[in-house]
Amino acid sequence: MTEPKPLNWTPAPGVGLSVVRRGDGGMTLTFTDLSDATIKAWHEFALEHLLGSDRRTRNLYDLRAVKDIPEKAVRAAVEANSDPSARNIRLAVVVADSKVADAIRTVAALALPETAAAMKIFTDINEAEAWLGRPLDQIP
Repeated sequence: MTEPKPLNWTPAPGVGLSVVRRGDGGMTLTFTDLSDATIKAWHEFALEHLLGSDRRTRNLYDLRAVKDIPEKAVRAAVEANSDPSARNIRLAVVVADSKVADAIRTVAALALPETAAAMKIFTDINEAEAWLGRPLDQIP
């Protein structure tokens, strides 16, 4: 078995984001807000990890505590999801309600499908985990 990549995440004051390594080698990112500081920290972290992406992986974004998605966050997500390395990622996004889900679906529609992560949006974390648990050759 190969060792998981280093996480290279350090919590910072004023940033509403925490990151942990998943047992399957992916990451769980939990957002408590989408302030400018959080968006900046997430964007830098995401792009750094995309540069080293060398295999398929599973990530979970837990946005259940976030009630509104600002346009700035949408633009940052489109940019990161359009990186060619994102095609190696299966991304489950868990949100609190359909309003937030619809905003994220708008982001997914703007990304280039051949380079974008395989992404699905959920309001139930158990359904998200079940989808992430499917074999990676069954993307999406």
